[in-house]
This record gives sequence, C-alpha cells and structure tokens, in this order.
Amino acid sequence: MTKSEVVLLGKGIGFGRKPGEKIVTDDPRLEKRFRLENETNKRQYQTVIDRLDHSVIGIAEEIIALITREITPQINEHIHVALPDHIQFAIYRLRNGLEIVNPFLFEIQTLHAQEFALAKRAAEMIKQSFDIDVPESEIGFLALHIHSAVSYVPITKTVQFTNLIGELVQMIEAKSQQPIQRNSVDYVRLITHLRFALDRIREGKPIVNPLLERIKLTLPEQYELAVQLASHIAERLETTLPDDEVGYLAMHLFRLVQLPYREKENE
Repeated sequence: MTKSEVVLLGKGIGFGRKPGEKIVTDDPRLEKRFRLENETNKRQYQTVIDRLDHSVIGIAEEIIALITREITPQINEHIHVALPDHIQFAIYRLRNGLEIVNPFLFEIQTLHAQEFALAKRAAEMIKQSFDIDVPESEIGFLALHIHSAVSYVPITKTVQFTNLIGELVQMIEAKSQQPIQRNSVDYVRLITHLRFALDRIREGKPIVNPLLERIKLTLPEQYELAVQLASHIAERLETTLPDDEVGYLAMHLFRLVQLPYREKENE
C-alpha cells in the first residue's frame, strides 16, 4: 500500500501537534479534506500555505466546497492554488483603491451565467469575512476562476477566449459602423455561438453547415466580415476556423447587424 498526502482543514486541527503525528478521521474539528495528485500543484499549495493569510485560504476552501456542491464535484485541483492567491491579491487591491476594470463583464455574465451567480455568493462570503465590498468587476474575475475549475480549461485560456470574443465584437462594431446593443437577444446568441465555436476548435470537433453555399450567395457582406473575424481567430489561437463555422457566424452577424438596421429603416 502506497502512502499519499491528504490536506486536512479545520479550526485548530493542527494546534499543538508535531510533524508526523496522526490525526484521527473522526476528529470533530476536521471540516474538509482533499488530495492533490499533481506534484506541481503540491509544491504550489505548500507555497500558498507558507505565504498567504490562512483566513484567506479558509474562505477559498469554503468557496471551493460551494462549487463542488452546486456545480460539480469533479473540479480541477489547481483551484486550491489559484483561488486563494487571487482572493488575497483582490483584497489587497480593493483595500488600496486599485480596482481593475473588467471590460468584458457582460460577456462573462452571459457566457458563464452559472459561474457568475456562484461568484456573487462567493463575493458575499468574502465581504462577511473581511468586511470589504466586492464590485461586479471582481465578481467577473471570480467567475472566470470558477469556470476554469469546472471546465478543466486553464485560467489563461479562459481569459484568452473571453478577451478574444470582446475583440471580435469590437471588430464587428468597427466594420458595421454601428454600436451593438449588449442586452439584445441576438448579441447573446452571437457571443454564445462564438464561445461554443471556440470550444469546438479547441476540442477538434468540426460541424457541418448544409446552408454554407447559400449563405455565401445570399449574405455576401456578412460572410466577408465573418471571414475577417475567422482570420483574427486563426491568428490569435494559431488555428483555422472551418468554413462551416464561418457560415454560421455570417448568419449570426446578419441577425445582429442587418436585421435591426432594416427594422429601423421601416419604422
């Protein structure tokens, strides 16, 4: 039988104990346990314990427990490292008036609605523990960490995809020369399509668009814009967006840009 390291959490559970001393599993102070399998995560978590405020680690673990109850028990173990580190730095920034603007807050709320709702609850837990208000911009960042944990997508990739979607929307506004209503149903459909398109590219899951040739003929302007967006995606992700995806993107662009314009003309 091989030995494995388990992290035990509970108020006062280690008080007065010596290294190597056994802790019984029915100790009433034992609140939570988890095991880190990845060696890098083990080393990083030791750094977290040594460097961060233990009350921050405690609230982070409470939030992680909430995630496993409300979304899925299967999460990326790296969140035990990333979340407390993020929370401690966020508390420092907010106490020193260094709030970071989150330019893609609406996109995060829309694309990761379940994670954002949970992040709101996490923000309330942080407020109660540290007497500090957590603004929506920070809630958005918490939501990205939660999404990264439940999707097993590294936080850097999650942020990259969110930023990329924001860049694509800015390109659409610039090319169409009209602002996009962020609260419109068609906008939500567009960014949702972009999210799943990026997921399909990342996972190598192509789709078939039976209307592709018809879209090219009937929506030439939207298709051309979709090709430009696809080129930007290819450059940023170092991959290729299939023509079938480009066709669906053109359809969403028509709904988002052209239809409202025509409806306004007919008023």
